[in-house]
Amino acid sequence: MTTAPTILQVLPALNSGGVERGTVEMSQAIVDGGGSSLVISHGGQMVPQLLKTGATHVSMPVHSKNPLMMLWNAQRIAAHCRKHDVALIHARSRAPAWSAWLAAKQLKLPFVTTFHGVYNFEGRWKHKYNSIMTKGDRVIAVSSYVRDHILEHYDCPASRVTVIPRGADLSVFHPNNLDTEHMAELIADWHIEDRHEPIILMPGRFTRWKGQHVLVQALAQIKEERFTCILMGSDSGHTGYREEVEQMIHAAGLAEKIRYAPPTSYMTEAYRLSDIVVVPSIEPEAFGRVPVEAQAMGKLVIASNHGGMAETIRDGETGFHVPPNDPDALAAQILHALYMTKETRNAIGSQAMYHVHQNFSIRSMQNKTLDVYESLL
Repeated sequence: MTTAPTILQVLPALNSGGVERGTVEMSQAIVDGGGSSLVISHGGQMVPQLLKTGATHVSMPVHSKNPLMMLWNAQRIAAHCRKHDVALIHARSRAPAWSAWLAAKQLKLPFVTTFHGVYNFEGRWKHKYNSIMTKGDRVIAVSSYVRDHILEHYDCPASRVTVIPRGADLSVFHPNNLDTEHMAELIADWHIEDRHEPIILMPGRFTRWKGQHVLVQALAQIKEERFTCILMGSDSGHTGYREEVEQMIHAAGLAEKIRYAPPTSYMTEAYRLSDIVVVPSIEPEAFGRVPVEAQAMGKLVIASNHGGMAETIRDGETGFHVPPNDPDALAAQILHALYMTKETRNAIGSQAMYHVHQNFSIRSMQNKTLDVYESLL
């Protein structure tokens, strides 16, 4: 940035997730650009990571949806803006956005919002609650899919909406960036020490819209082929759905070919161990982090053709699309990938890496967001 302002980012909490990662990544970009980074949230496990960027963190119950608390938060946010000489406020979620918007109006500060997802808006009041995310002087959408949703359902001029995709950390997600100890630990956890079949990996928490059941139905059609499938993720309280998937696996005779693994922080190694990464979501994802990370690792990705994933994969060039909730099509595409020559798979992997480096890096996301800030200051 050509100036050195203090930028305030406001979000509910700093636990794991795309909103939180984006906040930390932008904090680093602000500080690296010569500015000062201030973040207000309810706190969480990522606060130490944020502080390492050089940011200042203020703990406040901005996660609360209580209207009185939101009004009180607005006054406290305004006070901290005065104290830290804040030049611009960036809100990343609805409840804190209402408080941040009131503070920005009071202090006549530029206000930016990021639409990280597509919100349910059943009922007039829910739609009104969501609409705060369109009140930014600039509204950042994480994909064209999200931008189209905003323009279709909210009274927001297209000129105020900017598409800035989330990015993969290319210093982390690179085939050469591997830890052999982490790799050995995953091999033991996945029980694949003595196996030589292709590894099909599906990362994602167990919830119906992620589509684990669709993958199981697809694999049941090709169960005579050589493969081991890893369903990696927690059930996050959806124990009923996980039990349903387990029953499907046993009923299909796939108990020896499909196994579970808990979430891991060793995702670079997890992608490296896999041959095919499958993302069979039956509902559209706003962006979809997994296909981008896997492509950055040069892996062959098969994903549902909707939402943000329709934009991050070039079908037949950097990966493959399948219709959502279509186990027949998914089975055919997995079979095609299993019989693909090593040369063809490597060529697709190289194209995928180039595609991500050109379009979906953290650096690109940071620079485009800094450009938005500067255009308003």
